[in-house]
Amino acid sequence: MPQPIYCGIMAALTGGSSEKLSSMRLTARQARALQRISAELQDIGLCLPGSVVVRTGRCGKTACKCRADPPRLHGPFRSWTRKVANKTVTRLLSEDQLDDYQQLFDNHRRLKALVQELEELSLAVVEADPRWRR
Repeated sequence: MPQPIYCGIMAALTGGSSEKLSSMRLTARQARALQRISAELQDIGLCLPGSVVVRTGRCGKTACKCRADPPRLHGPFRSWTRKVANKTVTRLLSEDQLDDYQQLFDNHRRLKALVQELEELSLAVVEADPRWRR
């Protein structure tokens, strides 16, 4: 049986009042999904956007060990790339920094996945609204 949307959770998620949302109904499965997403969002912690790439490479010197057979490439070089004010910003990270920040990058990836789940759940609730069938 569909349940009314729990106003406290929706208000917390939307950042405002959910009085208008009370006419929408959630199935028991949707309500459980909403509670799970809300709980995970509360526990997510700090997060860093962008991507991290670890590279090795060759230089331009012909006599360098990176050109030997087998090659001993330079690196690893750890770079963190993100957008700031619509411009790409890249910073090189030390091994210690990458170890320290990896959880923050993982948290951001999880945050994006949770937001996508929440959007899909919201669309399912709105699509089930009987007022669309008028």
